[in-house]
Amino acid sequence: MTIAKGLKIFGAVFLGLSLWLSLPAFSTPSATAKSSTRLSDPTLATPNPHLKPLKVWNAVSSWYGEEFDGKQTATGETYDMYGVTAASPSLPLGSVVRVVNRHNHRSAIVRINDRGPYVDGRDLDVSYEVARRLGFDHRGLANVRLELLEVPQREAQPHE
Repeated sequence: MTIAKGLKIFGAVFLGLSLWLSLPAFSTPSATAKSSTRLSDPTLATPNPHLKPLKVWNAVSSWYGEEFDGKQTATGETYDMYGVTAASPSLPLGSVVRVVNRHNHRSAIVRINDRGPYVDGRDLDVSYEVARRLGFDHRGLANVRLELLEVPQREAQPHE
């Protein structure tokens, strides 16, 4: 291989890598998370992977999508089925939770912005996008591990 050809390949690889690194982190278009003491905004930044959870437990998660897309959540935000949010019947609104699919170990960090699910035996309802990322969008339910990463200083006020 000639030096010129090697430099051309190196330049193409470097350009591709730099473009990939410059892509913004996935964010929810409708996310309006309040800043917090431990994470700036889980939908816009990748939290420290070494952050120790406040609490860890196993749960059953389902997901909700099109039927609720565009409707108002408990926080007053508009639900976005392609966002990275979840509904919990008991966690404080605004809490940040790492959800890990116990079957394939995929994980996503979500912000609790709604109430539900309202079905016995289910502990969390994630957005369609989160279910897709975790690999259970076709099944509907998944056994998950929940890691509570952050509880807001003051619970986000439900919309009245």
